[in-house]
Amino acid sequence: MSDLLNALVLGIIQGLTEFLPVSSSGHLELAKFILGDEALPKDSLLMTVVLHFGTALATVFVFRKDISTIITQFFSKGDNEEKQFVFKIILSMIPAAVVGLFFEKELEALFSQNIMLVCAMLIVTGLLLFLADRAAYTNKDITYLNALKIGIAQAIAITPGISRSGATISTSVLLGIDRAKSAKFSFLMVVPLIFGKIAKDLMDGDFSSSTISLPALSVGFVAAFISGAFACTWMIAIVRKSQLKYFAWYCIIIGLAGVTYAYFN
Repeated sequence: MSDLLNALVLGIIQGLTEFLPVSSSGHLELAKFILGDEALPKDSLLMTVVLHFGTALATVFVFRKDISTIITQFFSKGDNEEKQFVFKIILSMIPAAVVGLFFEKELEALFSQNIMLVCAMLIVTGLLLFLADRAAYTNKDITYLNALKIGIAQAIAITPGISRSGATISTSVLLGIDRAKSAKFSFLMVVPLIFGKIAKDLMDGDFSSSTISLPALSVGFVAAFISGAFACTWMIAIVRKSQLKYFAWYCIIIGLAGVTYAYFN
């Protein structure tokens, strides 16, 4: 596979799976188990940083008006809803940040083609999506306690097979939060974490030996940005229309199929 085609495939996968509730990590582990590591397109650390930057900017682009309002109001005098929203975002980041910083080795152990775990978590994701889809429509706001609970769901979603967007949106909806607000909070809460991960990779990584060309990096970035913007916008509409059940069925079927395949192989 050429570098440009490889970058295009990786960018599209990154953009779609960052927002759609299907667990990119779970699908990657399944693909490694079935096809083998060498059958998959490879991305370097530099490409990983570029792809994550593309999806982060896609989120910023989709919510540009909301983000502009939040920034403007945050630096205004007095307390307001936008300032509280920022503090809730910060609070929601804490569980995932703690898990990522202090349990890195334990997390790496989970990403070792433990197919039964991956498939079980895909089924759990499907069940969560079903529950959220059937939840009654309510119009509650996000409280600080709820922000923390959603953050804990995001931390749990680091497990391969648990969809981050699926877990956080489902948790929000099950807590009675308005569906549109749930999707908005779920996508905006991950942006600081993505930029934090990019910063960590830039500080820790050695990019001097990277052989990825500038055209390949550009293709990957554009693919991640466009597919991410599309998936983010589509996902908001899906949540509002209570159509999560389609992804729920998909996750459950893939999970059951993976268990069957692993058992007989």
